[in-house]
Amino acid sequence: MLSVIIPVYNEIKFLEELLEKVENVKDIEKEIIIVDDGSIDGTEEILKKLKNKYKVIFHEKNMGKGAAIKTGISQAHGDIIIVQDADLEYEPNDYHRLIKPIVDGKAKVVYGSRFLSKNQVIKYKLNWLATKLLNYMVLFLYFHKITDEPTCYKTFDAKLIKSIKLKGDRFDWEPEVTAKILKKGIKIHEVPISYYPRSFKEGKKIGWKDGFQAIWTLIKYRFID
Repeated sequence: MLSVIIPVYNEIKFLEELLEKVENVKDIEKEIIIVDDGSIDGTEEILKKLKNKYKVIFHEKNMGKGAAIKTGISQAHGDIIIVQDADLEYEPNDYHRLIKPIVDGKAKVVYGSRFLSKNQVIKYKLNWLATKLLNYMVLFLYFHKITDEPTCYKTFDAKLIKSIKLKGDRFDWEPEVTAKILKKGIKIHEVPISYYPRSFKEGKKIGWKDGFQAIWTLIKYRFID
């Protein structure tokens, strides 16, 4: 079974459409775990109506994406766990290709790469450059070549990810999990995915400060556990 963890913070515009897309992914047994991270835009009210349909968990206050994902991981019962942002930038129909290497026993961790796709969209050049820098840092610090370290679509063997103690509560959970996986000697397998970038006006939350934090996190966990 695939556990789909959806961290949510103020996604009233996109949430219901996203859930419909996730539900419509065929031929995969799924449990959908939604963690509302203190939304104040009406998202919470929508989710209260869906508690009988999905596993819904509420944080009383906003704690960060990493905190929401950790809550989701702790409640997941699937053999494979995937993180799904609620903003429609990523396409749930890519689940099949993301879980296949794990199902086939060829990988324990699969990242969906926006930059392996033939139809990649570079809407924000600074974000693209930041991704390139993070990829280089992974290669320099952990000797592992990767094309899209900050991708949302991170897919894990459940036993593996549950065994890793994650500390980051915000976007720093992304480089932290990358670092800790690679330090275990586990390779990260990448597959191409679809990507539809949204603007900051549409609610995109990650910013330049998160890029600096990601670099520091990769450096920090190279030398500490």
